[in-house]
Amino acid sequence: MREARQAAHRSCRYFLRFFSCFAAFFFIFSLCPAWAKVSFLDLDLSEDDRLLFRAASSGSGALAQDSLFVSRLSDLSILQLTAFPEKMDLLEGGRTVQIRNAFGVLRLPVSGGLPVPVPGFGSFAGGNPVLGGRAEELAASANGRWVLAIDPVSPAYGNLVMIDVRSGEKIPVASQVERPEKIFPACWSPDSRVFVYAKGGKLYYYTVNSTAVQVDEKFRLIGDGTINSVYWGRGGDFFYIRGSTIYRVRGAELFARALYADFLEIGAVAGKIPFEFDPSFDSFWIAPDLRSIMLAKGGRNIFYYPLEFDDYDKPFESSLPYLVVPRSCFNVTVLWSPGGVITVLASLTGDASSPSRGDPSVMAWRFNTAETGAGFKPLTIPLGSDACLSPDGTRALFWGREGVVLYDYINWRVLETLSRRPAYACVWSGMDEIIIGDNALIERIRLAGGSAGRRDMICLSQAEEFGFEENPPAGAAPGILAKSGGLWFATDGKGPWASASASVSGAASQLSSRYRVYLERQSSGPYENLPMIRNIASVGTRSLLPGVEYQGRRAGLRELSLCFDLYDDAEGLPGVLEALDRFGIKATFFLNGEFIRRHPGGARNIAAAGHETASMFFAPLDLSDARYRINDDFIARGLARNEDEFFRAAGAELGLLWHAPYYAHSADISAAAYRTGYTTVTRGIDPLDWVSREDEKRLGLVQHSASGIVDRIMEAKTPGSIIPIRLGLLSGGRKDYLFGRINVLLDALTREGYSIVPVSVLLERVTGSK
Repeated sequence: MREARQAAHRSCRYFLRFFSCFAAFFFIFSLCPAWAKVSFLDLDLSEDDRLLFRAASSGSGALAQDSLFVSRLSDLSILQLTAFPEKMDLLEGGRTVQIRNAFGVLRLPVSGGLPVPVPGFGSFAGGNPVLGGRAEELAASANGRWVLAIDPVSPAYGNLVMIDVRSGEKIPVASQVERPEKIFPACWSPDSRVFVYAKGGKLYYYTVNSTAVQVDEKFRLIGDGTINSVYWGRGGDFFYIRGSTIYRVRGAELFARALYADFLEIGAVAGKIPFEFDPSFDSFWIAPDLRSIMLAKGGRNIFYYPLEFDDYDKPFESSLPYLVVPRSCFNVTVLWSPGGVITVLASLTGDASSPSRGDPSVMAWRFNTAETGAGFKPLTIPLGSDACLSPDGTRALFWGREGVVLYDYINWRVLETLSRRPAYACVWSGMDEIIIGDNALIERIRLAGGSAGRRDMICLSQAEEFGFEENPPAGAAPGILAKSGGLWFATDGKGPWASASASVSGAASQLSSRYRVYLERQSSGPYENLPMIRNIASVGTRSLLPGVEYQGRRAGLRELSLCFDLYDDAEGLPGVLEALDRFGIKATFFLNGEFIRRHPGGARNIAAAGHETASMFFAPLDLSDARYRINDDFIARGLARNEDEFFRAAGAELGLLWHAPYYAHSADISAAAYRTGYTTVTRGIDPLDWVSREDEKRLGLVQHSASGIVDRIMEAKTPGSIIPIRLGLLSGGRKDYLFGRINVLLDALTREGYSIVPVSVLLERVTGSK
């Protein structure tokens, strides 16, 4: 079988002998369209020259979604009518809901209304159209008065600013802060008087005091770490882990800290852990009573320790509760009630049997700290890994693609199913009040007697059907009707949506007495098409989005490949698979035999996810080493053995692409691989993410930060680039890893209009093979 496959491969698909991808790909710039992010649909023009339309966004790290808009063509003003609840924050003491999605940042009154763009953030309807993509992370203060955001200055960095929700004033806090990967790099105190932020591997604090001048940043230093190193307790103290020591810092101390920052250690020692805390991979949670801690070492080894523990003359007891979640886990969530009941939720990368893309498996365990000798016990699986506890910790909301369920948290039983539609965000707005956002509605629900009582709609999430009112009152402009969740609603474009009977004015129209509207396909740029407006009462045709460069039918390919190299360790693989799945990207994974033998489940997950798999030889050998005699037989046997290892692990075949371990490249190596049927792939960009602390000292190389590497890649990439990313921990150690910033890199590439495709696709572009 292998011989036949190799012969076919040689004759028709990859005939590039001694191929160097980096040089050849400059020829492919104008072959085919770039991947568009946003498309417009269902234009409907009223006789009073208002245009109803939908804008849809998919991929780019955001959930697939669309939103309904209306535009007044006389001045091209755009009003957003629906708000997809991808992310949801509660502001101004619970009076305002903030929505973040692919179309920007919007706010809604909890009492109900239409979404309003937030000045300074950029939004599709706010005069600064965003181009789709993942929702930027923010950090709102507990009282809802302040919002922390990052103004981008490069793909990986930005300026941290504090925004006054009431006035819109933007207060600069810090420069050159890393843009969020998944977690915003700052967290607020419960009293909203101070926050801690991370920058360049250091932690700083900032006090909110309008009457005082902030001291210089160097006097606000807390110590080494990332935002994972900090956890705020309910009482206003925060806990900070450095090394193996846990510090408890009283929030009040920070107001006077600048006076003694140079000579006094911050906080008091609260406890010790039996290993060094790695803020790049580890996380922790503090009990509501501040007397114990849960630690997730490497994201999967879960430990529980009492904080009173003194390791000077007492051993760590092996009987302390301990849990190891599956290696395919990419996220751990912990719920911890005031009564000491802990629930651990683990999100796992899916496989080919998953019912839908982006719907990971979930596992759950329970531990009650009040039960002597108890350990973690598996639980029946809730609807999803997204969850939040009520303020008193007696009830919990779980949500996901199956809907929203209210649980009796203490007894772990379902109280009521609140929605059976896919849900994206939920918050507790009071002891007996919740706000849920599903794919149809954003609703406020008041609970009564442990179940749902009154339900009030805040806004529509999306519209299944829409149109203008068929028979408006005499002299009145036709209202706007939309169907969502199987029900019809109406608005005049000023007030909130209200229940209505279906009475849409027939088929959609693209013609009025003054204008004709149509969609013009775009061959490049951020939009798949653009709504165009023809003035038939006068002259001229223009785009609905005058600030967007018209691309017409010009062609231009902006494609590149990401290659993930796996030598012997699986660290970073679950998070990368989840990110690629969410962005809708297929990449190429080069697998070494040592990785396959150590982590056959990881090899299966890669194959099941539909990514291209390629070879990196049967062992991590440096083929440039003079000790190895490189001939056809040596290369052929090493590649064949790797094929067999992969087939045994994944039940699938490796593609006939390869690169030598560590990209050791020579004409002899490439020629030997070619004669056995393989195409040698070389990297177009070397991100230097493989440089360890040892390499830095031994070879004199510079170890760039992961964020710095993202910026370097964005500066160096061109259409056709092959960008390698090394997965797994380096034996010489690094401060941070490029795979830990994968969401930032993917977001930057897709926002620039790049499509990320497997290496074989790029080769086909160059050769013209099919």
